[in-house]
Amino acid sequence: MPSPGSAGGPRKPPTIADVARAASVSPTTVSHALNGLGKVDPRTRERIKRTAAELGYRPNLRAQRLRNGQAKAIALASSMPFAVAAGPSRLGFYMEIAAAAAERAMARGYALVLVPPIQTGSPLHSLDIDGAIVVEPGEDDPAVAQLRERGLPYVALGREVAPRTDAPYVDLRGGPVTALLLDHLRAQGARRPALLIGAGTRHSSVDARAAFERAAAEGGWTPLVVTAPEEGGEQAGYDACAALLAEHPRTDAVCALVDVFAVGAVRAIRDAGLRVPEDVMVVTRYDGPRARTCEPPLTAVDLHLDRAAADAVELLLSRLRPDGAAAQAPPAAPAPEPRVIARASSLRVTRPG
Repeated sequence: MPSPGSAGGPRKPPTIADVARAASVSPTTVSHALNGLGKVDPRTRERIKRTAAELGYRPNLRAQRLRNGQAKAIALASSMPFAVAAGPSRLGFYMEIAAAAAERAMARGYALVLVPPIQTGSPLHSLDIDGAIVVEPGEDDPAVAQLRERGLPYVALGREVAPRTDAPYVDLRGGPVTALLLDHLRAQGARRPALLIGAGTRHSSVDARAAFERAAAEGGWTPLVVTAPEEGGEQAGYDACAALLAEHPRTDAVCALVDVFAVGAVRAIRDAGLRVPEDVMVVTRYDGPRARTCEPPLTAVDLHLDRAAADAVELLLSRLRPDGAAAQAPPAAPAPEPRVIARASSLRVTRPG
């Protein structure tokens, strides 16, 4: 198959016209075949794609942008402060989601724009994007507000807690995750557990509190719940746990859902002259770097964030399809079943009483 360009000169990038000539079809048919538009016979579509690959054809992204009005970019946004979402290392919950989402988006021909944690003002107003994934939005979430203001579609990674929302979401199973951790603690002998959650209104906190209170009612123990401000990071977890132990010294387990709070709780327990896990067990929700490097390592939950992030990308892209298929997009996508990863922070022999 001849190469585009003149003999002896620099090779020019192949164009749609070159592909059309080589495949013996019109440029319009090539455009439709490569962009998934129009009614093109499947065999012809595959032949055109094969011809384009053999010629080394690459679409002109700027021309596509002008033609269809799409930026071919989506954003990943959250109002979670870095103190809990990633921390100084910039590794953790938010960044694990970002890596998996970027990989899936790129495979589907979209770039992923990573937006720093949104509190008030945000570049979301000026970013050239087609839509966004909002990670664990809270009530009156600023990222959601800005996307709605622009009329951009979005999906939530983690159920929205705002009333009457119609945004699709990937369910991170906040209630079942808490129930799993409580079942584990009870199996290890905990009889007076406490729940430590963020002071905000994210689904992970709201659903965890509800699950904790249900378990307490069924088990006949007092539902002891304490909160800490997310922006306070590890120190906020330390302070909340220290106050908890001072007021309720018989507490024998702390379910600190935010991993940075759990690390602070371990320090507070030790500073109170107690041992982990012999005196007070500690578990957390996210099996990330903090859980694995804490001393002792923290029992945590495999949330399958890579799969959840990829599902969120697919859910968003289904809303961006130009053929009207977004109307048939599911309102929610369940994440895989969470799994407890038991570690030294909660593994001990059951104590009497």
